[in-house]
Amino acid sequence: MKANVDENVRPDYDDVLQEIADYVLSYKVDSEEAWNTARNCLMDTLGCGLLALRYPECTKHLGPLVEGTVVPHGARVPGTQFRLDPVKAAWDIGCTIRWLDYNDTWLAAEWGHPSDNLGGILAVADHLSQKRVSAGQSPLVMSDVLVAMIMAHEIQGILALENSFNRVGLDHVVLVKVASTAVTARLMGANREQLLSALSHAWVDGQALRTYRHAPNAGSRKSWAAGDATSRAVRLADIALRGEMGIPGVLTAPQWGFYDVLFSKTNRNQALKPEDQRRFSLPQAFGSYVMENILFKISFPAEFHAQTAAEAAVTLHPEVKNRIDEIDRIVITTHESAIRIISKEGTLANAADRDHCLQYMTAVPLIFGNLTADHYEDSFHEAHPIIDELRGKMEVVEDERYSREYLEPEKRSIANAVQVFFKDGSSTDKVAVEYPIGHRRRREEGIPLLEDKFRNNLATRFPGQTCDRIFRLCADPQRLEQTPVHEFMELFVI
Repeated sequence: MKANVDENVRPDYDDVLQEIADYVLSYKVDSEEAWNTARNCLMDTLGCGLLALRYPECTKHLGPLVEGTVVPHGARVPGTQFRLDPVKAAWDIGCTIRWLDYNDTWLAAEWGHPSDNLGGILAVADHLSQKRVSAGQSPLVMSDVLVAMIMAHEIQGILALENSFNRVGLDHVVLVKVASTAVTARLMGANREQLLSALSHAWVDGQALRTYRHAPNAGSRKSWAAGDATSRAVRLADIALRGEMGIPGVLTAPQWGFYDVLFSKTNRNQALKPEDQRRFSLPQAFGSYVMENILFKISFPAEFHAQTAAEAAVTLHPEVKNRIDEIDRIVITTHESAIRIISKEGTLANAADRDHCLQYMTAVPLIFGNLTADHYEDSFHEAHPIIDELRGKMEVVEDERYSREYLEPEKRSIANAVQVFFKDGSSTDKVAVEYPIGHRRRREEGIPLLEDKFRNNLATRFPGQTCDRIFRLCADPQRLEQTPVHEFMELFVI
């Protein structure tokens, strides 16, 4: 190679992109557990979006960018009257789904909420289904949505198993964008080249920092970041289907690729040393593992690393509720990820700050016996200064076993323990909860409660007869899978 020139030989697409594309285009979902879990996930995710519509800070973001816009075959935003283009509909649906931090969770080296992808999936599927019917073609059906959900969960979750984007300062919504791009391009009818192009643009796109999730900058962007990501995915899929060329070496290109720029220990003035170079690790093939093992937030709208702490606090509530003033200190025993993400002290500036504070999410159920979305609001916080008083008495310690078993594939625990010590020297038992009720190990216990959660969330938006009709359809796997997507979405129009 001559000096001072680049060797301009266009590479083949990076292997990771090809693995994702081939999975999306050829994999057949044959796991009954994955199908059933996806159906439960659909109910839960839609319910979370409906509940969020009670909050003006969420609804202020919804609707067309230009008031009065009429979109032919516009995608519906559940619980509203909006009919929007698929890109904005994906943004709105994704925003409502994530607003209350109540939808599903995946925890590994990277964290995230794979049901965030439903924003793009539903928007595209609803629009295409209407468009097909208008042209005399068969509509998409809800089984297409469930398959897309399973695949999006898998892509996001497998990429998260051993690849920590948070440790290089990137937000996990990068994986929402990549997964949503893959499955929405598939729904749109992309061929392999178009799908690879779309995926390459998702990786080369600007990626969000995690600044808005951490003290002292935690704020409400974390509630709409995933909606933004899934809508961007729809846009990129559309660009690719219009014939836009891809960027084959988007991950591996020396100096300019994702790995060197964003994923490795960089020194801008020197070439990367081999020990500083990072590449994605894919420890297992794509299948349906993630959907089968997804974590549901059933009891509390709270960052998942605190779910078991809140459950332990609820257990302790009867014992401490009449002794709040006598508390000397509270010890929360937790795992490393919780300490890194949500352990904080000092002033909590807003609702988003509070639902990412381990101490706050423990103090509220200790005092009141429950934790709901309303407990994060400014008005509630200001009315109960005792919450911050208890936060000031808390100690957070790591249990190395909790941290280790959090990452063990056969366990994937999310353990917390809470113990309260009183001024007279007495104390409660140390109440430990290692697996939250939304864990796969507690499915039998959790699913009836998840269904109750869905019914309750439906009732915040629809009359009883409509709630019953929607629930009966969602509870009938065969009928649901055969229902045209546009007819399903019509049920959620106000």
